[in-house]
Amino acid sequence: MNYATILHSVQADERYRRNLDWGKPRHGHPECTLRAHFEELEGNLNRLTHKLPPDAPAKLRLLIHVHDICKPHAERGVAITDPRSHASLGRAFLAEFCADEDLLAMVQFHDEPYALWRKEQVKRQLDRARLDSLFAAIGDWNLFTAFLMLDGCTRGKDRAPLQWFLFHLRQHKDVVFSEEDLF
Repeated sequence: MNYATILHSVQADERYRRNLDWGKPRHGHPECTLRAHFEELEGNLNRLTHKLPPDAPAKLRLLIHVHDICKPHAERGVAITDPRSHASLGRAFLAEFCADEDLLAMVQFHDEPYALWRKEQVKRQLDRARLDSLFAAIGDWNLFTAFLMLDGCTRGKDRAPLQWFLFHLRQHKDVVFSEEDLF
């Protein structure tokens, strides 16, 4: 599968182009627009590329440009798996261009680590079933972890949820990234 060609098709789509300038300053996203968010993640990718296998940057670039592109059409406050969530809408959008089930799962669950962290902060208890479900949903944990780092290490985001998830992830999966790789 040629992920650069898929990205080109995504970026040529009118829905993608129409949504790029959506956004305003908000918690976790002081950069405002989706365009600015994607540019910041591209910069993070450039800083991480030297630690990645050769096929990973093209896959990560595709994830960067699809993971939040459907936010303007999403219902706020619904579950990640709800068909109206930005994650589900993003997955459906990517599925029009790409049949890579692992990338589709990554788009679907890219906010799940944060949601698990947040739930634990509120309830003071880990939702083990939900964490196990996430562990079962993703195939390439190094790629997914790299994406979480790209998206979680932006100017407006606290690193604590990502550090929390890396701790739990290392208990169950072999991954090459750790807290020392955060930027």
